Amino acid sequence: MAKIDPDSPVPKYFQLREILLDLIDSDELPIGAAIPSERDLCQRFGLSRMTVRQAVDHLVSEGRLHRVPGKGTFVARPKIELALQLTSFTDDMRARGMEPGSRDLDRRVVRASAHLARQLGIQPGDAVHFIERLRTADGEPLSIERAHIPVALAPDLDAFDLTGRSLYALLESRYGLVMEAGELTIDGGIADPDDADLLKLPRGGPVLLLQRRSFAGGVCAELGVSTYRADRYQLRTLLEIPARRS
Repeated sequence: MAKIDPDSPVPKYFQLREILLDLIDSDELPIGAAIPSERDLCQRFGLSRMTVRQAVDHLVSEGRLHRVPGKGTFVARPKIELALQLTSFTDDMRARGMEPGSRDLDRRVVRASAHLARQLGIQPGDAVHFIERLRTADGEPLSIERAHIPVALAPDLDAFDLTGRSLYALLESRYGLVMEAGELTIDGGIADPDDADLLKLPRGGPVLLLQRRSFAGGVCAELGVSTYRADRYQLRTLLEIPARRS
């Protein structure tokens, strides 16, 4: 077993964090397993309780561990990497080997406000489908999706049941709307009480707020506003060095 190096310039709490991460990543501490108690970790690595607690606190804040009051600290499920590409929730979850699901929260036709009309490239007052769904993976609530789609592009969309169905697949098969480009904005936020209850988050829990404009044939076919559980998602992207001018 790895040991704490007292002569290392790396802080002891960070060394312990790395040791625990190695145990988690190697499945010596599998998902759902309880980690050793603070007392055990202190004795095993010759550390103070404050140092051990600092290391565990870091892993809890990173979502690698979670505490259950009165029971202990356990290895958390790994976060899902949020796909920074134009794909449906259904296809994304199936590609990860998870079973996607959905529950309708609201379905209605509304009149576009000036702001919504600008986003969709239509006229204020034009009819727009509003579709609000709770999205799940393997039965666990992960996000709330609120989609706005011009009625002119999908006239009878409100007649179709979307339970367990990909909205993008329906738009393509029924209306020939193939989403080929998009714009995505991501913000951090706090879940409002209703969303927190639906997502099984504590009141005021952190969320990722995504606004996406999706284009088909050069026309904005959807404005999507989604609320994702920040405790179950993380962002990952490639970084490239921009070309230097000669």
